[in-house]
Amino acid sequence: MPQKLDMTALSSLPASIARPAFDRAKLSPGILHIGVGNFHRAHQAVYLNRLFEAGEGYDWAIVGAGLMPYDEAMRERLSEQDWLTTVVELDPDGLNAHICGSMIDFVEIDPGILVKRLCQPDIRIVSLTITEGGYFVDPNSGGFDVSNPEILADLENPDSPKTVFGVLVSALVRRRALGLMPFTVMSCDNLPENGHIAKQAVVGYARAMSDEAADWIVANVAFPNGMVDCITPATGDRERALVEETFGLEDAAPVVCEPFRQWVLEDKFPAGRPALEKVGVEFVADVAPYELMKLRILNGGHAAIAYPGALLGHHFAHDAMADPLIRNYLAKLETEEILPTVPEIPDVSFEAYLDTVLKRFSNGAVGDTISRLCLDGSNRQPKFILPTIQDRLDRGLPITGLALETALWCRFCFGEDEDGRKLALEDEKAEVLKAWADSVFAQKGDMHIPDLFGPLSSDPVFVREFRTAAQMLQKSGVAKTLAVYVGGVDDASARASKG
Repeated sequence: MPQKLDMTALSSLPASIARPAFDRAKLSPGILHIGVGNFHRAHQAVYLNRLFEAGEGYDWAIVGAGLMPYDEAMRERLSEQDWLTTVVELDPDGLNAHICGSMIDFVEIDPGILVKRLCQPDIRIVSLTITEGGYFVDPNSGGFDVSNPEILADLENPDSPKTVFGVLVSALVRRRALGLMPFTVMSCDNLPENGHIAKQAVVGYARAMSDEAADWIVANVAFPNGMVDCITPATGDRERALVEETFGLEDAAPVVCEPFRQWVLEDKFPAGRPALEKVGVEFVADVAPYELMKLRILNGGHAAIAYPGALLGHHFAHDAMADPLIRNYLAKLETEEILPTVPEIPDVSFEAYLDTVLKRFSNGAVGDTISRLCLDGSNRQPKFILPTIQDRLDRGLPITGLALETALWCRFCFGEDEDGRKLALEDEKAEVLKAWADSVFAQKGDMHIPDLFGPLSSDPVFVREFRTAAQMLQKSGVAKTLAVYVGGVDDASARASKG
């Protein structure tokens, strides 16, 4: 009979589960985190748990918060287990589990209550995982989208904000009036220059409300950039059953993740910060080179295996990596076209980093799905792939493999694989992408490239290379096209791989 996770269960947990070795009663809040999803609990919460295990930083415990309906559901689940989370690391050599106890409270899902909590002096850092699309970025200008209906509604009712940025600005303005030092805003979302994007949103909202408030925020509030990394699949029945069957523990919201995690942060915390460098966080003056390394090598690599993986019928990322056509395509693309665009970082080997990435993608215990990697391409491609293409074009370098990646994405957007099986196109720009794919693969004649490609949509070299790749996919199919790009794989192998 599995034990239900809560504080009373900690003393009787089986030896196979590590439990907090610190006294949670001695913890006090220092960080309020908005967006308590799986990634936060596998990443930031684990680093803090490690710090507390080392006997330090007890005044930096986490208070959870959120504004969305799913935040209410998460709060209810975690409340029943005293804010504890089972974190299972999916090491291919053997699973291990530990109970993470760094969260000690979770604010009621009410914007007014959240603003009041943010105005308490113990909160010195507000961290965010609100997804890459949660920052109200105008797709045309790249700036803050002040015309968004949710933002306009908050600006019309500034004392009752409903958005994250309305809440943050309201709290910062009130803290100023109370004579309290402002908190640091720390984005933990997977975005290039995530601190700058968070600042753009906070200042953009404040500017629409009051120039004085915006100027004060610019002068006084820190927004450190950070690079975060830990592959963390969604939790479902499979993961809950894994925790019950393997560890004898009933957790309504366990987290499973790979054993690898990395966090690189700019050291800009005027209100103070926990000593996370003691548990593996890298504090640097400039995160940008590390971000670029991850965005291009890891995130770009995920994009490169996603679409051929889906088109060749693979369900999991590790299945795609076991396909020699896809693995060899990825390795060649990374080595010949992606790695050369990443500026050197002292004491960092990109070849070693790529080797780690390939091993991580191949970890069958993680169970990361191809469908997850295919989500939201219109948001991910402009961050993970298109800048690399533009960089190479600016240097006069070939883009054969990268153009093939965009053609594979287009082929995926067509909505079915080569055997006629439907492919789910989950993207806010699904209609635009489907029209694009139809123009290319339904032989409607124009083969136009959408505006989301920016200047690339009219770049003659890119257009030529994209069309060449798309025409070969149309004529020869995915497997043969990959085989030709990789080289040294005969047609029979390509057909066998597809079959």
